[in-house]
Amino acid sequence: MKKWYFLAIFALLPALASCGAAPTQRNNLGFFAMDTLMEFSAYADEALLAGARDVVMDIERRVSATSEESELYALNRDGGGVVSAETAALLSEALSLCRETGGAFDISIYPVVRAWGFTTGNYRVPSFDETAALAEKVGYARIRLDGREVALPGGMEIDLGGVAKGYAGREAANYLRERGVASALLNLGGNVQTIGGKPDGSAWRVAVRDPRDAAAYAGVVEVRDKAAVTSGGYERHFTADDGQTYWHIMDPATGRPARNGILSATVIADDGALCDAFSTALFVMGAERAERFWRTRGGFDMILITESGEAIVTPGLSYQPEDAAGYAVRVLEK
Repeated sequence: MKKWYFLAIFALLPALASCGAAPTQRNNLGFFAMDTLMEFSAYADEALLAGARDVVMDIERRVSATSEESELYALNRDGGGVVSAETAALLSEALSLCRETGGAFDISIYPVVRAWGFTTGNYRVPSFDETAALAEKVGYARIRLDGREVALPGGMEIDLGGVAKGYAGREAANYLRERGVASALLNLGGNVQTIGGKPDGSAWRVAVRDPRDAAAYAGVVEVRDKAAVTSGGYERHFTADDGQTYWHIMDPATGRPARNGILSATVIADDGALCDAFSTALFVMGAERAERFWRTRGGFDMILITESGEAIVTPGLSYQPEDAAGYAVRVLEK
């Protein structure tokens, strides 16, 4: 009987146990980091998995927006400061991703997300005047990074949560690759990073969650030596007294939840940090703008699940829809 692994965003499909002869014994390591349960599965010894875990934990210690011990917390508290070379590199990469997406992904959205209660669990619907005032403080282009020195304009705070898990998955995978690991699947709370394929030569099979049903999936995509990350409104949301559902993915232009007809956006590419940021950006953009961005920028594949019942898929993917989910697949032309 097949075993299913349903995690936060992705369901990791079975076949781990039927991989055939493996180069080494498969080991698993589960741990909690970045506010989510993570599971690393690799054909490597336990010490290497523990080392990969430590890579993730170190990144979290440096860039958690809520831990008073982190470098990022100090930046937000003081309006700037000097950070480690590693944090500066991540911040530089995040700012580059902000620029590439035209601000659809913006690391300075943190005060807006907090105003809605998504950082504390004290959910509320701010007034339009309040969100408009907060949105005026959002703007990645005003962040100054000079080497390791960071300067934030008055009232701005940053959060790297929209890129940190993808970045951590990439760095953990690099740690394992450098030590000879050729087959692994790292699940960072739904952000999936793979190393190679399964030892029998086949690809990893990852199921994309149905955004309308937490217990089901919309389809299955084959992934080999890439990352796969989904952003969806179902991840964190609340229903207010007005009967409306509000989710945590904010439109930086308005300071309110992004509503452009997309229920979830999945990005598959070589770089987990890019996948993480782009999945958020595509959700904010909406389908038409996301398609134009894919054609112009290239270098990644995507699956967009829309409110109208479509699954929009780029032609580079091996994607099998789940008939029961009922999404009509539309494959984009090159």
